Amino acid sequence: MSDGYIIIGIHGLANKPPEPTLREWWQEALLEGLERNQGRRDRVLSFDLTYWADLRYDGPDETSEPYVRADGNGRLPRYRDDWLDSIVGKVGNLADGPIDWAKRYFGADNLADAVLRQKLPDLATYYDDENLCERIRERFAEKVRAAAAAQKRIMVIAHSMGSIVAYDVLRRIGRRDMGFRVDHLVTIGSPLGLPQVKHRIRQENDQVRTPSVVRKWTNFADRRDLVAADSHLADDYSANDREVRVRDDRVINTYTNETGDANYHKSYGYLRAPELSEILRSFI
Repeated sequence: MSDGYIIIGIHGLANKPPEPTLREWWQEALLEGLERNQGRRDRVLSFDLTYWADLRYDGPDETSEPYVRADGNGRLPRYRDDWLDSIVGKVGNLADGPIDWAKRYFGADNLADAVLRQKLPDLATYYDDENLCERIRERFAEKVRAAAAAQKRIMVIAHSMGSIVAYDVLRRIGRRDMGFRVDHLVTIGSPLGLPQVKHRIRQENDQVRTPSVVRKWTNFADRRDLVAADSHLADDYSANDREVRVRDDRVINTYTNETGDANYHKSYGYLRAPELSEILRSFI
């Protein structure tokens, strides 16, 4: 295993268990995926986690359910494309168009923003509270700047709202340092397709595109994940100046907790998906 790389994760919505615990569970999920899907028995990865829940909440979620390995020992199921995916993508884009146009020229829709505050309060606060937004961004920026200074190859794995934070920071870095490089940006369960999110990106950056510092971008989504309801980002995000475009890929999020309840948005299920394990193995 090469010492010249680092994987930087950033978590998503809602309160989280203590930072060391969450870092351990993310790494355990990645290692389980490598073992079951790629036959690798790595004991540790060069991995770091951007933890920001403490900036939003008074204390960690001490009651958070522990990480649960998948049943059995064999490979986890891969997603198989079918005709419904193309229809979902086209219908989603047709619905997005008028909303995006209205937001761009007339400003954010009050009803849409109200729904955002009700359903995704962490994201609404990120946009409304400038001080909190900058503090969260700086947490992630410190991680990637330190990795670049150490001349590491960088893979970013960003879950849920964390994908918005990572995107915003990488766009900002790209405006200031064209020599900066992130080898692979991996977004999982991402809400970057939401019209409100794309509207905010246009306000800050004008264009909705791949960050200029990114050399490869893969977006993974489970079709049952409501947070990633618009999972076809390639139709919304244009290429950067190196012609790097986001590649969308469906996966099956197999995560279930100790009582057998499924969670199609859970980070752990994405982290051990065969499709992610495949690109992780090629990276390390």
